[in-house]
Formats: sequence, C-alpha cells, structure tokens
Amino acid sequence: MALPASASGTPVVPGRRWWVHRSSWVAGAALLVVAAAAWMGVVREASSMSSADDMEDGATGIGASLELGEAAAYIGSWGVMMIAMMLPSAVPMIALYSTVRPSMAARYGGRTVSTSVFGALYVLVWMSTGILAYAGSVLASAAAHASDDVSELAPYAVATVLVAAGAYQFSPVKRTCLRRCRGPLAFLASQWRPGVSGAIRLGLAHSGYCIGCCWALMVVLVAAGAMGMMWVLLIAALVFVEKVLPYGEHTARTIGVALALLGLLVAAEPDLASTLHA
Repeated sequence: MALPASASGTPVVPGRRWWVHRSSWVAGAALLVVAAAAWMGVVREASSMSSADDMEDGATGIGASLELGEAAAYIGSWGVMMIAMMLPSAVPMIALYSTVRPSMAARYGGRTVSTSVFGALYVLVWMSTGILAYAGSVLASAAAHASDDVSELAPYAVATVLVAAGAYQFSPVKRTCLRRCRGPLAFLASQWRPGVSGAIRLGLAHSGYCIGCCWALMVVLVAAGAMGMMWVLLIAALVFVEKVLPYGEHTARTIGVALALLGLLVAAEPDLASTLHA
C-alpha cells in the first residue's frame, strides 16, 4: 500500500518539515552519540593494533582462520566499524522515520516498530556483511600462503578491485541506490507499509539500498586499505558526502574516476599496493 499522492503526483507524507520536529533532533542526536562511541572504539582498537607485534598481512589484528572465536571477534570489530562509518549518513532516514511514525501509524492503523528497532535493523544488516568480509579475508590469506606466485599477484588483485569499484560508481544500480539513500522523504512515501511487518520490511529495504550504494567502497576498504585507519576515515567521509551533502551523484562519479585511476596506477607500479595498506 503506497501512500496517497497529491494532484501533482507527489506523495503525501505527514510532517514534511520533519527536520524542525523535536523527535527528529532527539533521534539524530542519539544516533550521533552512538556513532561517536563507535569511533572511540575504532580508534582505540587501531591504537592497540599498531603496537601489537603479532599482526600479519596488514589485517585488523584478527588472524584469518576458521576458528569460531576469531570469526566472532572479526565480525564484532567489523560491526563497530560499520556503526562508526555508516550511522552518521543514516541520520536523515532514521530521524525522519522517528518523526512520521506516530502520525503514519494513526493514519493507516496497526503498530509499528520503534525508532531504536528501526535503527538496530540497519546496524544488524551492516554487521552481517562482516561474515562476507571475514570469509574473503580467510580465502585471500589461504591463497597467499599456498603459493608464492599467488602472493605476487596480490597487487594486481588490488588494482582490479580499485578499477571495478570505480566503474561501479557509474552503474545504474549505484545511481538508483544512491538516490534512494539521498531522498528519505520520497523513500518513506513509496515504501511505507502498515504494521510491524511492514516497518521491518521498510527497515530492511533501507539497509539494502544503503548496501547497494556503498558495498564497493567497503570492498576497497578490505582489499586495498586492509581496513587501515586512513581508509576507514576516508571512506566514511566519502559515504557521508555522497549520501547527505549536495551534489552527491557528482561526488560519486568523481570518486569513481579517482578509484579507477588509482587502480591503473597500482597495476603499473605494483609496489604501491603495500603503500595503500600502510
């Protein structure tokens, strides 16, 4: 059930001036506090890793093995990093949900999920991507240790990731997902469904579009930057600019050009790959 539209075809959403509502400010402030706490954890972990003597392969300090405890630690660290990097850019969507939820529930009937649950869905979905990141690190580590020839190809793999991520910035999928992320009002107008199940589907759809928008940058974070602090800060800033600030689509294309050029440079000078990890 989509929301009703005005005569001009624009979806009607209660609380169009949502940014002046007290609930949106409270929700936004709470999200930023959580993100700040996560950043403190990321910085503290980065500091501890930089002084560790047993770090290998430029990874996060967690060995790429199949032990359950290490996998849980890796995914937990990934989750904290995703909270720090992604929550600030999700503030407009989650704050708008907080503002319109009561009026929408009253208008269409049925219960909805709280703002905290809506935000938690976003966090959990991004945390789940840590499973893929961990699996990729295990496979890459196993391949690198299996053969010296494979290790020598690692810089070219990094170059391929950079060029592919740059190309994705120009793709129709990227453009569609970015527009959804940049237009929270239009997104809620088109995606709102009544009831708890509808609210959960709404939260999952929001998370899915966000992953569709940013997954290639996260692959760059893992493959090229090996989740180094410099890359964490850089990609977090790029995600925020893309999704929140004006001219986000132009920014996305500029990022794509920069990534592709960097990939070509690494392909021409393979020694640069180790510099990116540093």
